[in-house]
This record gives sequence, C-alpha cells and structure tokens, in this order.
Amino acid sequence: MDVFGKALRDYFDDKPVSTLWLYNTYGEPEEMPVDIFFRDIDDMPELERLALKYCKGKILDVGAGVGSHALFLQNRSVDVTALEISKAACDIMSERGVKNVVNADFFTFNTGKFDTILLLMNGIGLCSSLSNLNTFLKHARQLLEPNGCLIFDSSDLSYLYQTQPFPKDHYYGEIGYQYKYKDQLGEWFQWLYVDQYTLQEVAEEEGWNFELLLMEATDQYLVKLIPA
Repeated sequence: MDVFGKALRDYFDDKPVSTLWLYNTYGEPEEMPVDIFFRDIDDMPELERLALKYCKGKILDVGAGVGSHALFLQNRSVDVTALEISKAACDIMSERGVKNVVNADFFTFNTGKFDTILLLMNGIGLCSSLSNLNTFLKHARQLLEPNGCLIFDSSDLSYLYQTQPFPKDHYYGEIGYQYKYKDQLGEWFQWLYVDQYTLQEVAEEEGWNFELLLMEATDQYLVKLIPA
C-alpha cells in the first residue's frame, strides 16, 4: 500500500489531510509535513537551489516526488525526465504539468543517456544500504553521457549515537522507516544516509571524482560526482 502516495493525493486534491507519521528504527516517530513536497523555488533551502544551478544538459530527476524540482527545471526550458517509483506521485506530477514522467525503479530504468542525474531530499537514500551504493554508482555510470555528473545530498547521522553505541551489525546510516497515514501502515523500508568521507571513499573506489559543493552546520551536504 502506497501510504505516502495517499497523503500526497489528499493534499493535492485539497482534501482533509491527516498527520503523516514516519516511524524509524532509532527513536520516536516523526511528523512529516506533506506540504514540503509541493514547495516552489522560493521555499526551497539553499542546498536545493544550489543543486538546481549545477544541473546541465539533459537531466534525470530521480525520486522526483510530485515534481517540484522537475517543474522548476522544465520552466527554464530544460529537458528533464522525472523518475519516481510511486504511481500516485507520478499521477500528481503529470497533473501538475511535468511533461516527461516515468513510473519506475531507478535500478531497472535503462532508457536514454543524461548529462545530469539529480537526487534531492537525500534521494541517494534509495540505495538502502552502503553495499548497494556501489551498485547505484555502476548503474548511474551507464545512464550518463561521457561528461555527465551526479548531483545529490546526504547527511552524517553520527549525532544520533552521541548517547548510545554505534550499531555493530550494519553501517550507522542505514535506517529503517515506515509511514503511517489515517491509521494505515506502509511497508517498512530501508534508507541510506552516508557521511561524506565514506561516500568519497566508495566513489573513488568506483572510479568517480568527488567534489563537495556545500556543507551545512547540520552535517547535511551536497556533492557532485563525475566519472574519472
């Protein structure tokens, strides 16, 4: 059940929106504001605005959500394809005016070549685990033009373990999540947050040049990766 998609649909259709809860494996459930996925450029943080400035050529927006970033790029006459696994989100994107919408999993998508692959709002989390980051980078290389680049953000979650030990059986940035909306629970899924040093090490092992574009005080950062 696409619980997340149902919340997006209610908001877009101007229906009463209940609280969207995000359960996790490290602490108390957190409230997820649905309107954040519909914001325009003026409401986006500096990191996202900077990422959009670095986009070039033909763009693949991975984990496009309801299309806020894709719409901004499209309105600048940029060729952008919005890739999203949620069917409900894809339907909303189309209704909002995004021209090129693809409902698919990134790891099975193999159509076309792109100059920029963009993943925002910690879209790199779709890797789910640190070991799968290597798989992601290999697949991304197949989708990029020779001079293309990856642009995405992530965060270092080591602050979560200031009062508790780091997990021994997995990388500390591998987090389990579950959505709850109107008493409906979605499936648990795993999301990856990777610290910049680990990311740089993995990227360079896979043959990518690492460029840090922005580091924020919250340990969230923006990077650009270019095939070496």
